[in-house]
Amino acid sequence: MLKQMILSIRLAFRNLHNNKGRTILTLVGVVIGIMSIIVINSSGQAVKSYVLSEFESYGDDIIQIEPKVPSTSAVSSGNAAGQAMGIQITTLKESDAKELERLSNVKGYAYGTIGQEIVSYKGENKKALIFGVSANYPAIDSATKVSEGNFYTENEDRNLAQVVVIGKDIKDVLFGSDNAIGKNIRIKGMNFKVIGVAEERGAVTFVNYDEMIYMPARTLQKKVLGVDYIKFITVEVEDVGKIEATAAEIADTMKRLHKTYKPEQEDFLVMTMQEARKMIDDIFGTITILLLALTSISLVVGGVGIMNVMYVAVVERTFEIGLRKALGARSKNVLRQFLFEAVIITVMGGIVGVILGFLANLLLSYVFNLLGFELKLPLTLNSILLGVCFSAATGIIFGYYPALKASRLSPMEAMRKE
Repeated sequence: MLKQMILSIRLAFRNLHNNKGRTILTLVGVVIGIMSIIVINSSGQAVKSYVLSEFESYGDDIIQIEPKVPSTSAVSSGNAAGQAMGIQITTLKESDAKELERLSNVKGYAYGTIGQEIVSYKGENKKALIFGVSANYPAIDSATKVSEGNFYTENEDRNLAQVVVIGKDIKDVLFGSDNAIGKNIRIKGMNFKVIGVAEERGAVTFVNYDEMIYMPARTLQKKVLGVDYIKFITVEVEDVGKIEATAAEIADTMKRLHKTYKPEQEDFLVMTMQEARKMIDDIFGTITILLLALTSISLVVGGVGIMNVMYVAVVERTFEIGLRKALGARSKNVLRQFLFEAVIITVMGGIVGVILGFLANLLLSYVFNLLGFELKLPLTLNSILLGVCFSAATGIIFGYYPALKASRLSPMEAMRKE
């Protein structure tokens, strides 16, 4: 049995070697498919790890409250698409944050809204994200620090002071190496005094904080956007062990304040960092599966190529098959030989695809680092096994029928065709 298998493998290799051009062309489709699977699987893992690591900066003692489109779930496409298409939920207010502060396990809170405006200084213009947050925001988000000057005070927020703290990139574009503290920048036709420059932070969950301008929340609301609602409330809890109970208590309080006693009426969402991580994990898992399913189409195309090549091989070698069977070869020997040819092609394609996938991962990691994102695309054992299993399955599935057809040829009919 072992000798017969070795013979079948040797015959398969010999035939592939004798038809190098056809073998290489067949390999290309498989290689592209396997390489795509490797890169997509690695990219999904890298981006997910990057996003989850960025969430670590917020800590486990944070609960986020944000507006939500009624009759949709917090993580549904309906909620995201609704707000992206312009549905404004205007019911989240500063007064909600003050009510939540009264809860027993709440240590502190911050709130804010967001806008986008053109910022200018002496003819230099820059489109910037305006982050209107309460004065105590740095106490809640410890990663928000000032390298020059200072953050604004509660009194400045209350009095609608036209002051800002600018990100490092904003400072570099508008002021270059000059001192920015005390200078006035123009936003929506008004002067805003620069009182601080934020410490370099980079991108967090794909938002570049260095291109952001911090402004008192009430100033952004009343003077720039002309609204009276906010976009988020961030609550810091005292005892992390009670965070789930606190989140439930916050949800009950919000239902009472907004008079939304039925689930379909709720216009807010309450999420802990643990829930956010799980949500991200689920989302990226689904996206990766969908992308892998789409990428598998290229493997199907490669498999169809294998089937066509095997059919051609059967036709070309009809006399050889008849002669082998006339000399005593059994149908299973012929089946095994042709099946080995298909499997060898796909396994070779899998190996080359894994190598090229690894090189592509290195290249993409380098490009991401140049763009300022510390993303490393790993070549995991999971990716390798996935690629090899896909390639082997493709060879067996698409190579079986032509091999079966070859094994069923009658010796007399096969030799008569020659």
